[in-house]
Amino acid sequence: MTDDPLTADWTSAQTAVMHRLRDWVVDFGELNQHLAAWMRLPGADANALGQIIWAAEADAPLSPAQLSRQIGMTTGATAILLNRLEAAGHLCRTRESADRRRVTLRPTPAARDRARQFLGLAGTEIAQVLRTTPPAELAAVAAFLARMTAAADEAVLRLGRTS
Repeated sequence: MTDDPLTADWTSAQTAVMHRLRDWVVDFGELNQHLAAWMRLPGADANALGQIIWAAEADAPLSPAQLSRQIGMTTGATAILLNRLEAAGHLCRTRESADRRRVTLRPTPAARDRARQFLGLAGTEIAQVLRTTPPAELAAVAAFLARMTAAADEAVLRLGRTS
């Protein structure tokens, strides 16, 4: 195998995994477009709100800077987006940490409920796959995806240093 990912001799299993990961990203993007329509938001706003909701559900609320990195927007563009979401009643900014300068993004209960309604409709098939997949297989997939995410994170850091 060469060091060039484009010319490497990948196995059919390795190629199939990369295709499935790409397919998931495409389908996830389409689901996000449906969420945007459901929430009556522009796609970028729905994506940001989804990130805010997921983070809050994991009890790891985002700061505006973290959100900016996750959605690939400048901090200025993210601030404008957050102003729109806040004005529409979808999020609130709080100061929860000891450092009162640090802003935390939280979805409003109404936005969280509306997103849950959407997931109730859109997430049925995905939830079924998760519920019926054996725990050992889920653990293997989660471990694999964690390694893929760590590799992508390393690439992002490296690329950030060279640009």
